[in-house]
Formats: sequence, C-alpha cells, structure tokens
Amino acid sequence: MPIEILMPALSPTMEEGTLAKWLVKEGDTVSSGDLLAEIETDKATMEFEAVDEGVIGKIMVEEGSEGVKVNTVIAVLLEDGESADDLGSTKAAPKADAPKEDAKEAPQAKAAEAAAPEVAAPATPKGDDGKRIFASPLARRIAADKGVDLAQVSGSGPHGRIVKADVEGLSASDTPKAAASKPAEASDAPKAAMATGPSASAVAKMYEGRDYTEVKLDGMRKTIAARLTEAKQTVPHFYLRRDIQLDELLAFRATLNKQLEGRGVKLSVNDFIIKACANALQQVPDANAVWAGDRILKLTPSDVAVAVAIEGGLFTPVLQDAHHKSLSALSSEMKDLATRARDRKLAPHEYQGGSFAISNLGMFGIDNFDAVINPPHGAILAVGAGVKKPVVGKDGELAVATVMSVTLSVDHRVIDGALGAELLNAIKDNLENPMAMLA
Repeated sequence: MPIEILMPALSPTMEEGTLAKWLVKEGDTVSSGDLLAEIETDKATMEFEAVDEGVIGKIMVEEGSEGVKVNTVIAVLLEDGESADDLGSTKAAPKADAPKEDAKEAPQAKAAEAAAPEVAAPATPKGDDGKRIFASPLARRIAADKGVDLAQVSGSGPHGRIVKADVEGLSASDTPKAAASKPAEASDAPKAAMATGPSASAVAKMYEGRDYTEVKLDGMRKTIAARLTEAKQTVPHFYLRRDIQLDELLAFRATLNKQLEGRGVKLSVNDFIIKACANALQQVPDANAVWAGDRILKLTPSDVAVAVAIEGGLFTPVLQDAHHKSLSALSSEMKDLATRARDRKLAPHEYQGGSFAISNLGMFGIDNFDAVINPPHGAILAVGAGVKKPVVGKDGELAVATVMSVTLSVDHRVIDGALGAELLNAIKDNLENPMAMLA
C-alpha cells in the first residue's frame, strides 16, 4: 500500500512552512535517512529526511509552494512491488502561484482528500492530552493492525517521530509504558482574549494620498509580531534596574585576552555577561524557572539564550549548561551560533528552550532599555552601554568609573520582586568581581 509523505512539523510551534526545494524526483528510490526536500520554517531552512524506503511515486506539492500546512500530503512513496497504478486517483496539489483567494480553500488539503482511499493511512493519532503523535503512515498502519497504542511508544525517527522499526516488534500486550507524563505546555492553558488594532484596510485608508511602500511580512516577522504581542498582553512584566561598574572586568578581560592571543581567542564583555548570568541562576536556583501554563518548571542547568539581530528579525540561540563552560568555550560557541543564526542555519533545538535571556544593545550605544520577555522564559536582561560616569567611591571620594546600566524584565508569575532583586544582585556581584566568578 503506498505511503503518504506528510509535511513535517520541524519544531513544536510550526503550523505551516515553505517547500523550498525537492532533492528527489518521481521515480527515485529512497531509503530511511535519505534527504527528500528542503523546508523553510519561520526561522530556518532545514533538510527533511525519509523515514521509510521505497520509490517516489508522485510529488503532490511543487517546490516553492508557500503556506503548506503541517500534515499535508506532499508526496506518495511506493513500497516494494507497487507501481504507479496503485496510486489510484491521487491528484497533484495546485501550483504555488495559484491566486490568493484559492489559498483560503486549502488546496493542499483538497489534494489529500482527493487521494484514493487505498493509499490513506489510519488517522493521525493523538495522545491523552489531545496533542498529535508524530508517526509515519506505515507505523500507524502496523500499530492499528496490532492494536498498539502509539501514545505509549517512543519514536526513534527524526524529532522523535515513530517509524516502522519502533512498532513492528510490538503487540498490544507488551507496549512499553510511557515515560513520566509531561507537564502541560503554556499553549494548553486557556488564553486571554487578545486586543486587536485597526484592520489593514482601515490603516491604509488613513494614509490615502500619501506615498508609502507596503512591506510583505515574512514568516519570521509574523512570528515575532504574534509572540511578542502575546508576551506583552499575557505576561505580567515588572522591571528591576541596577548600575554595574565594569572597570575591574575590563582590566581582567584585557589581561586574559593578552594571554589568549596565541590561541586566537578574544573575549568580549558579552561573554562575561553570559557567564555571570549562568552563575547567578545557579546561585539563585528558584529564579532559574519558566512558566508552563498551570505550573512552574524549575530548571537544574543554566541554559541562557542570547538575542542575535539578523536581517528582518532576530534569533535567540541557547547556550546550554553555560555555568559549566569556560569563557573561551562560551565565546567560541556564541560566535558559531551567531554566525549560523545570521545565515538562518540554526536547528530548532538550538534556539528553543532556556529559562533566561540576554539582549545587549550596548554595542549600539543604547544607555538603557526594557526588553520583552520571550515566553516561557522567566526573565530577560537588557544590557546597555558601558560609559564613563562620576561615582562616589567607598572612601566617599568622587571618582570616574565605567558604568553599565542593566534592566531585568521579570515574569511576576514565575519570580516575585525580592527573588528578582536577589538574582539581579548576583549578576551584578559576578560582573564586578570577575575573578571570583571563575573560581
């Protein structure tokens, strides 16, 4: 029976994507793990691998097609002994340049419905929480025949997808028990009604007779707009501000960079900030937490996200276990992540997760600002520029110091005021005593 190849969900939040390029053509033989296509999500272009083996019998969605919904049939795979005659009345999806009004009728979904009954796999299974279980069509058919509950099966395919090998040796009586049930995600919680602004046509009408250029929103900009609007409307932000003196850090950094010249390592102030925040999350573990809809998840490692500006938007790649890494290791990893972020080559697991983020606009000369929390993070640190300012020394004498202003934006559902203040004080102490931070 032919196998439907579905548009994959390449990240937990992906709902649709662009089928940028096919890497195979009709008639090609493929095996599990072979590359089938390049798919663009809102933030990256990723390669999609085959999970079954066979011959590409029909390509249902042409390359270049935008807005292809997850779980849409994009191609049909013929198994051993099958031919094109087994495809029945399957029809190709409309071309990518179809009129916009046709898009509302979900042409890809229509193509899937037009497929002959004999090529359809059992309905996409869902777990007890109502969420989709990702499994190949062949795995779904085998599970249905054997009475195996896919909710109890751990997938070994890409992104945890359940494949043939995971179910063919199982029976209904020996299905492994699921691991500890996962806490509900924030998206499962009831959402507050979102306030909306004037419609596009209403705004355009205000500017009739004025010259302007209309800029089409790409997937990244749409996602940023939706997530940050939701963040400001649903996350109860509060803000804590401190001034941090950097003179000892700058002197220590200069010494280290001189010693590291031979290794080609040059530490930035941002590397020290990442390390200071990672250590502070260990020093104040109750603040190393995220909001999960109806509960708080307290993380053990310090996974710190750092905002990276790219053309048309931003990424927040995550440095995992940052508290365990040396400054030189953090510097090298951050440079690699930032470079691949600008090329849009990050995998979803590299920019998702973490409990805390850093947004540094000091390099652009910004003295201070308030950053928006990126859910489900509990806090984000906005970092301003280090500037020379008059300060009163410990001896009461007036002196000049390099002072950096920072603002900690905090989700009050996760972190209360006193706990947020404790976290910010730990960050300040680490940066003002850099040698102790590395002990």
